[in-house]
Amino acid sequence: MNLLLFAGTGDGRLLAEHLAALPLQLTVSVATEYGHELLLGLPASCRVVVGRLDEPGMRDLMEETDCAVVVDATHPYAAQASATIRAAAAAVGKEYIRLLRRAGEEAGAVYVDSPAAAAAALTDGDGAVLLAIGSKHLEAFTLVPRFADRMFPRVLPMEESLRECIRLGYRRSHIIAMQGPFGVEMNLALMRHYAIRHLVTKDGGSAGGFPEKMRAAAEAGVRVVVIGRPAHEEGMNVDAIVENIRQRLEHQ
Repeated sequence: MNLLLFAGTGDGRLLAEHLAALPLQLTVSVATEYGHELLLGLPASCRVVVGRLDEPGMRDLMEETDCAVVVDATHPYAAQASATIRAAAAAVGKEYIRLLRRAGEEAGAVYVDSPAAAAAALTDGDGAVLLAIGSKHLEAFTLVPRFADRMFPRVLPMEESLRECIRLGYRRSHIIAMQGPFGVEMNLALMRHYAIRHLVTKDGGSAGGFPEKMRAAAEAGVRVVVIGRPAHEEGMNVDAIVENIRQRLEHQ
């Protein structure tokens, strides 16, 4: 059995490790070299494809690998990437499975539906803001008054992330380039060090360190604004996907 996995998260890496232990031919597609580095522990029998793919490129890869199933383990907020993978799979007649993390509602947090809405929730306030949302949606926060003084973006330690921060006008001294997820103590230390008063985050579930961010914010007295997940997603968690594939292998 051939399986194609589009990875890009800690959950994706964990799923790849579990699938690699099964008797199948696994191909893992990642967008960046950084994503490739996170998969270096996979067995040599697993093929890793590096590079951003458009829909035709995805279709070509699906047909080249002759995969029976396409598993989408991209970030839960990468709605466009998931839509493209889903469309490519449908176009070539491949079964599509979405990996989902469990979302949670946290008492005391302000939930909004977009980065723009999160930025709007900050315009009437004051104080330093920790932007724990990655680099793709930072532009929305440049509309917040005195954003360069107030914003502290926490991004992956990748050149493209740093370039985006600098291009948008974020202060170099405010850029926190670190690989998460982080424990409560690290989050708390950053909040205290930079005198953070507001945290903007996405609900990445336990795999994304969301509970730890929330606990640190509560301890530090930090107001939290959560950008909600795309609505109406359906899928399986890591354990369910592994069990699904294992049963297919037993009955093939």
